[in-house]
Amino acid sequence: MGQAMAACVEADPATVLAARFDRPDLSGEGLIDRDAALAAADVVIDFTTPAASVDLARACAAKGGPALLIGATGLDEAQIAAIIEASAKVAIVRAGNFSLGLNMLLGFVEQASRQLGPDAYDIEVFEAHHRRKVDAPSGAALMLGEAAARGRGVSLGDVAKRGRDGITGARPPGEIGFSVVRGGGIVGEHSVSFIAEDETLTLAHSARDRGLFARGALVAARWVAGRPAGHYTMGDVLGFSQG
Repeated sequence: MGQAMAACVEADPATVLAARFDRPDLSGEGLIDRDAALAAADVVIDFTTPAASVDLARACAAKGGPALLIGATGLDEAQIAAIIEASAKVAIVRAGNFSLGLNMLLGFVEQASRQLGPDAYDIEVFEAHHRRKVDAPSGAALMLGEAAARGRGVSLGDVAKRGRDGITGARPPGEIGFSVVRGGGIVGEHSVSFIAEDETLTLAHSARDRGLFARGALVAARWVAGRPAGHYTMGDVLGFSQG
């Protein structure tokens, strides 16, 4: 993702790649010290790990900038809380997926969930990624589950079923299930199915190239530059968040 992001920025005449940095123990052509990179940039785009993202958010907050995009997935509640705390001092856009198409899909899923109630429709979220992805379900799958739960006015934590094995018993009404595939070089497949006795509606998104995530992140970077401190989502970037 770092390479895809750098290529996308360099191809855009409206943006400049100010610096690239990585872990302190890594060195390479064009990489500089993190503090020097923060001083040179208006926005930092981060696709690393939860722990590294939290550390970076705290560093940006301590300096009062630059603004930050976080694309790491697999964050726990404490890590999310730390990022939200940092956003009181710096503008942060955090998303489990920066694809513009997938973020539009979130809106469709929420609307469908509002109309297709749990009395008749079961919801299943499916996702597939390459063998190297370390967290499951994916951040985007959880975003889709949250959108479905939000449409039904419930908490995802109360209705999520993240795995089935053995004698599980009948499916309870309102459950939101997750299915996961890991293999090969799959970039990213996501779908949400609304399954009734007599019909199935499936809303889906397929990623064919990591460049699409970079393009979405660049849209978000341009949007967040100069914004006041706050914890933003791609819904804010695309203009359809409530409140």
